[in-house]
Amino acid sequence: MDSIRIHPADNVEVLLKPRGDVPAGHKLALRDISAGEKIMKYGFPIGVATRDIAKGEWVHTHNVRTTLDEKAEYLYAPSAAPRLSAPAAFADASFDGYTRPGGRAGIRNEIWIVPTVGCVNSVASALAARAQRLVGGAVEGVYAFEHPYGCSQTGADHARTRKLLAALCRHPNAGGVLVLALGCENLTPEQFREELGDVDEARVKFLVCQEVEDELAEGERLLEKIARAMGGDRRERLPASKLVVGMKCGGSDGLSGITANPAVGRFSDILVSLGGSTVLTEVPEMFGAEPMLFNRAKSREVFERAVKMVADFKAYFTAHGEPVYENPSPGNRAGGITTLEDKSCGCVQKGGSAPVVDAIDYADGVCRQGLSMMSGPGNDLVSATALTAAGAQLILFTTGRGTPFGAPAPTVKIATNTPLFERKRGWMDFNAGTVADGDETLDAAGERLFRHVLRVASGERTKSERMGARGIAIFKTGVTL
Repeated sequence: MDSIRIHPADNVEVLLKPRGDVPAGHKLALRDISAGEKIMKYGFPIGVATRDIAKGEWVHTHNVRTTLDEKAEYLYAPSAAPRLSAPAAFADASFDGYTRPGGRAGIRNEIWIVPTVGCVNSVASALAARAQRLVGGAVEGVYAFEHPYGCSQTGADHARTRKLLAALCRHPNAGGVLVLALGCENLTPEQFREELGDVDEARVKFLVCQEVEDELAEGERLLEKIARAMGGDRRERLPASKLVVGMKCGGSDGLSGITANPAVGRFSDILVSLGGSTVLTEVPEMFGAEPMLFNRAKSREVFERAVKMVADFKAYFTAHGEPVYENPSPGNRAGGITTLEDKSCGCVQKGGSAPVVDAIDYADGVCRQGLSMMSGPGNDLVSATALTAAGAQLILFTTGRGTPFGAPAPTVKIATNTPLFERKRGWMDFNAGTVADGDETLDAAGERLFRHVLRVASGERTKSERMGARGIAIFKTGVTL
């Protein structure tokens, strides 16, 4: 099969293989389309024709425009939720992980060094380098998460940084944490301790660099104590229902919504049916496709929170004088994505068909079993960090272009096409291009991905982990003093 018509209502097909001068992932008209007529893909309008388009003609940015604006209204029209059931082979699915307080589970047992302010980034990285000698046995890694914030911030912006950093300190993949402060920042050590709440004092240590003579020596001493406290930790068999998985896409192409994203959606439905949880974010990449998710809200309360989430992000754009449709990226367009509606319809495929049980704020933790939406931008590093802060033990990241980055949580890179997977084997963990190649159905790809996730949860390292690619980025919207 060289092309696919995704939905019977579509008036375009998507090429699975190049045709003439038109690359794979791009669209061709299935019939004559008049100027001003809607372009239909996924059974949903993704823009309008700016001129007459002949049958068989390339349909892209040169003859299509977005119809998005800031004034969309939404009606609560809940759709009947499908009955989700996992394949029989997964009925007792489990993984080898770490039991944490409160019934949570970790899939890694690492020491995380979390600076409360960017001024001590160099100290954090130096301590992480010195502490590599502690890796082994129960300690699976030592990582420092540098960032430029924690001072000269005000109001909600300051609170957002504080909340995210505290959430990382509570993450179940961190068997121990060293909180590293300077001492004069406006995110004060006292304020951060209050945000963090009760902790296991044997596993969470605090170092204020201005209060000690030699911060490196003192930091090493504290890290050694943390490692000793973790010494008895062992993996044990845990049910798949303990998993919380973040879902993200970046560097998308025209195949993202046909191969990798719906394969992740199949995975999500399997995990949710087993009692696990998944999280979907990048709100600006839902613009134009919101009803696909809103109509699956489990209650009016969830629907109203989801609508507010989208409205708040649109207000964020307009407050900065930016149109809500300032997307897709040049790389997206090169891959065949024409408008933001086109990108969004493909993006939300990662949510599968499960009901939406919650809509949570940026860096808030997942607290309901099932599929949740989370407020966050489209930026890869920012949203992947937020997914980690929400409690995701690992992240599924689909891409048609490839990227080497890694979040604090293990980040599974899923290729939308086989050429990318073959070319960038040092980056990519999983090939969903098999669907476009005709070698595998979406259901089969989703099941294969589920098995892959269980292996990663049991300790198999991702490509980004092997590369040492770990980092955070914090969503900043306020002034800098």
